[in-house]
Amino acid sequence: MRLRSSYSQTAMPVAPPVWTMTRALVLTGVLLLVATSFWSLQLEWRALLTQDALSNAGEFLSGFASPDLSAPMLVKVGHAALETLSMSALGTLIAAVLGLLLALPASGRFGKSLEVTTGLFLNVARSIPELVWASMMLIAAGLGPFAGTIALAAHTTGVFGRLFAESLDNSPPEIEASLRINGASATQAFLYSRLPQAFPQMLSYTLYRWENNIRAAAILGVVGAGGLGQMMKYHLSLFQMSSAATVILAMLLLVAAVDALSFSLRRWLVR
Repeated sequence: MRLRSSYSQTAMPVAPPVWTMTRALVLTGVLLLVATSFWSLQLEWRALLTQDALSNAGEFLSGFASPDLSAPMLVKVGHAALETLSMSALGTLIAAVLGLLLALPASGRFGKSLEVTTGLFLNVARSIPELVWASMMLIAAGLGPFAGTIALAAHTTGVFGRLFAESLDNSPPEIEASLRINGASATQAFLYSRLPQAFPQMLSYTLYRWENNIRAAAILGVVGAGGLGQMMKYHLSLFQMSSAATVILAMLLLVAAVDALSFSLRRWLVR
């Protein structure tokens, strides 16, 4: 005789969240901050929608309707696109290596003092935007993609160091502890347990940041760091809208290609 369960399989009702005084104060503070932001910025929405503003915007955008697709222009755009791609890939790779090295002390594996010092350094590195890093690197290294690559690497190192340290901290410690009990050294236990567990998540972070850096690399050229951004700034400053439209299309295609490649690699990793 087949026995049937005598209790119901329905889910238990979930009690609604209790609104404490702290939550209410935090929500009120956020709403006040948003309201104060609108009031302090003095946004002129009406001026944006006037007839003159709309006609000027339409005249400006009409210049992008016919991109320059001549062979010499496509060759220049292709070279600049490869330069932008190289900046993002190399900057991300350098940041991944440095971020992993800094994640070890940032995760507390070498004592509290190094954890605090490294954490402070990573906070400073990622708090400075890529454009500010690029402006400082241009003074030291001059115009060109080298300054842009170092700027991307400096900012992304701060991001990777924090994310990689959290990945190492969140990995289950039981396997590493078991290896240590069975005679493995601290380095061996880390290399054969903690690092392999955190590596897929680290690689996913690296691919995602590469997507962000390909966009940032295109923008860094505006301050003279090379690539598509520098080319776009040049043509816009001369009001050569057709050439600028070609550069913008190249940016869109490059970002879309890198996004698709990164998405496919992440899907392949989690299978």
